[in-house]
Amino acid sequence: MKHVLDRPIWSALATRHQAFAEGDGLARRYRPSVVPFAATATDDDESQRALGRLLPPLESSILVQTDPIVLPAEVSAVSTATLVQMTAERPMQAVSDERVQPLTPDDAAEMLALASLTKPGPFTLEALSLGEFWGVKIGGRLAAMAGERMKQPGYAELSGVCTHPDFRGGGLARLLSLFVASRIMARGEVPYLHAYDSNALAIGLYESIGFRLRTTLNMAVVRRAG
Repeated sequence: MKHVLDRPIWSALATRHQAFAEGDGLARRYRPSVVPFAATATDDDESQRALGRLLPPLESSILVQTDPIVLPAEVSAVSTATLVQMTAERPMQAVSDERVQPLTPDDAAEMLALASLTKPGPFTLEALSLGEFWGVKIGGRLAAMAGERMKQPGYAELSGVCTHPDFRGGGLARLLSLFVASRIMARGEVPYLHAYDSNALAIGLYESIGFRLRTTLNMAVVRRAG
């Protein structure tokens, strides 16, 4: 039996993030202005045809799943990678630090600039609509942030963890990861995250705060021909 996180994008768009979905019961994607993720319900031919119809020509989308990624003829992979998916099943102690503050739409432009600089993963000005984001500001500048992205029944994804190069080495990524993960747990949900399997530094950080490997996933950045 498939786990709800084996096709995390599909599971989110079919449940808790239906309001952000475009598509049908075979293929769906987030509104591109929110995040460039797409998925199919299965890998059968009908779902692949639906994906081909859903993706606009020349626009890039990201697919993530445990199964090998199958694409319709008109859609090709621009790049591929292997991700680790980690979950934190054991209780975490709530984190309290007066430096951590909620980020709001007023911070969106600075959040986008930080994400563009540090590249923690796809990020847009509308990312705040997916869940809470928290940050630490130093000298009036956004030094680090972390937040939530995809959500499935009983699960919420820790995402957007990044620190400005000027402020690295101070434990801010660890602090914010713990803070967001503990808030997810306080709601009775399991926090999970994704990282490139080659990013040993990030994986080591997440292991140190209680995350454990659940599985590996295939990721592809895809584009439909014009």
